[in-house]
Amino acid sequence: MTKEKSQLKEFLEAVSVFQWVLSFLFMGVGCIALMVYLMFTWLWPISTLYFIWLVKDWRTPERGGRRSRFVRNWKVWDHFRDFFPIKLVKTVDLHPNKNYILGYHPHGIMCAGAFATFGTDTCRFTEVFPGVKPTLAVLAGLFMIPVFREYLMSGGLCPVSKSSLVHLLSRSGKGNAVVIVIGGAAESLASSPGANTVVVRQRKGFVRMALEFGADLVPVYSFGENELFQQVIFPDGSLGRRLQDLFKKVMGFAPCLFIGERMALVPYKIPLTIVVGKPIPVPKRATPTEEEVDHYHGLYMEALSELFHEHKHSCGLSQDHELRII
Repeated sequence: MTKEKSQLKEFLEAVSVFQWVLSFLFMGVGCIALMVYLMFTWLWPISTLYFIWLVKDWRTPERGGRRSRFVRNWKVWDHFRDFFPIKLVKTVDLHPNKNYILGYHPHGIMCAGAFATFGTDTCRFTEVFPGVKPTLAVLAGLFMIPVFREYLMSGGLCPVSKSSLVHLLSRSGKGNAVVIVIGGAAESLASSPGANTVVVRQRKGFVRMALEFGADLVPVYSFGENELFQQVIFPDGSLGRRLQDLFKKVMGFAPCLFIGERMALVPYKIPLTIVVGKPIPVPKRATPTEEEVDHYHGLYMEALSELFHEHKHSCGLSQDHELRII
């Protein structure tokens, strides 16, 4: 029988999730506003010295960042995990003598499962896969935001830029698992309860990168990710969708109109099961051909579909649920 949670435990879980949502939505803007504000107060030397240091430290995110075990093991992340709850499922071993590119699907609204599993140690990834170090790759522009970049790097996050991926896959030894949310902003716009849609059919850059460095491809599916928020879905061609697409093109991410279960921002308490699939062996090719890229991209989509259908029933979906790959 499941142990009943105390009111204090439920409160701590809700607060932990709420602060994470606020950080996701507003921390970047807040950090920019704070540093600008300090420039017009008697504390202006703090901002000045920080910006001088920032110029010197500019390339650090693309060179592996500054991972902090202390931050990744904050107790708040355990409460965050237990709120849903979030569970990590291993299908096969990942060997520490290899490097991997893990494709995470679906994006959902805020990638809650990806953050908990790969941006913290609360799901015990390194215990489940000994000798393998996960690195969640996110929008490169986030590392241009003062102070916020330090917070991201402390969680082991890195930019999803070519120079960053090259460093992780070629200059950091073996046992690196680079996690990329393949569908990105486009996939977030398709996120809604009951939807199993992933954007990957035209996304082949991660496959080319895997071939260039001989990194095995691993599909990862997060069951429940799309159930956490209700979203207003604008039809293709509508004014709302055109504005979202324009914003995505300019800023790199899409503004979603969503609502949660409580206070509009707290997500629904839906269990998340993150299933890590079987690696697809990828040879090393200094200059992969288009035929090779297409071949391994096809193998990846097949493996992702098989992973979804193999685990959908045990993760709460009915047998008639299908995975839509666009």
